[in-house]
Amino acid sequence: MKIKKNDTVTIISGKYKGQEGSVIKIRKKYNQIIIKNINLKTKHIRPKKEDDIGTIKKIEAPIHISNVLLKKNN
Repeated sequence: MKIKKNDTVTIISGKYKGQEGSVIKIRKKYNQIIIKNINLKTKHIRPKKEDDIGTIKKIEAPIHISNVLLKKNN
């Protein structure tokens, strides 16, 4: 795997084709990476206590490494 954390990558297939972003996290076991502000999913969080309020968060979901291309720095 040649892609490392903080590298800039371009997405070459899928819903986000043509977009660029920096790598936040790498999941080597599953051959997936998480890219900043790409592939955002909505997560509903339940209140844990009686006084708490539930929230809705946007989190980045992983993308398979075969769908990205490492951008060269010239």
